[in-house]
Parts: sequence; structure tokens; C-alpha cells
Amino acid sequence: MRLTTKGRYAVTAMLDLALHAGQGPISLADISKRQGISLSYLEQLFSRLRQSGLVSSVRGPGGGYRLARDGAEIFVAQIVDAVNESVDATSCGGNSDCAGGEQCLTHYLWCDLSAQIHSFLSGISLADLVARAEVQEVARRQDMREAVKEETVAVLGGL
Repeated sequence: MRLTTKGRYAVTAMLDLALHAGQGPISLADISKRQGISLSYLEQLFSRLRQSGLVSSVRGPGGGYRLARDGAEIFVAQIVDAVNESVDATSCGGNSDCAGGEQCLTHYLWCDLSAQIHSFLSGISLADLVARAEVQEVARRQDMREAVKEETVAVLGGL
């Protein structure tokens, strides 16, 4: 089973957005710093997320992105689907050409597994993830790390 970086980063960025939703629009630069995802890659992902109606953008000073609807209404599978990512456990990419150009003996087993994974991800909302204590702890640690970096830059800039 393979979920590529595109899907993982999209879910991570959306979870970051959900965790900071109370702070107004969130810039992609802030998400980039906290999550270690390149800004240009985030721009590509958020273009697709916006087209899929999962986020909305706010222009101008203090602009950024926010969730287009409540986190309880946005599911992980929707995020993965929005960036044209599939969770596929087959070795043929679902093309039925896994055994010398023909369907392999276990093709339907792996197709069923892929469907189960998609179903599992369809049952997990951003709100579910935000509510997890371990997710909140990681977010606090990331926020603290960024605050220390900004404070250090401000102190060094004042010298």
C-alpha cells in the first residue's frame, strides 16, 4: 500500500489549518515553517484543496487560508481525493495488468484492501484528529519551537 508524499502533506497541512483555525486566516508560510513542507509544494496542494471546496482563501494583509467548512465535515479521504491521490494496495495501480499484462490471482484482494482503507479514512474527520490529545501535544511543541525561533531572530535583529 502506498500513500505518497502528496497525500500525506495535504492531510498534514489541513490538520495544521484546523488546529490553528481560531487564529484567523493562516498563511502557507506559517504552515510551511511548522510542518517543514516547501512553500511552493503547499501552494500546489492548496490550489487543489481550494478547487475541491475544502479551503477558502483570504486576500490582502493578514490573509491566508481557512477551512471552507467545519472540521467535523472534512474527512481525511476527501483531502486525499482532492489532491488526486489514491490509496492503492495493488501492484498494478488498479490497471489489472500485474501478471505479465494480465490480472494477478490476488488482484481483487488488494482492490478490496484499498477500498477498506479509503472507507477507514472516510470515517476520520479533521475534528476527530484535532480532539486527540497526542495531536494537540505535537501541535503545542511545534508552536513553541516556532515561537522560540521568532524570538531568537528578534533578539539577534536588535543587536
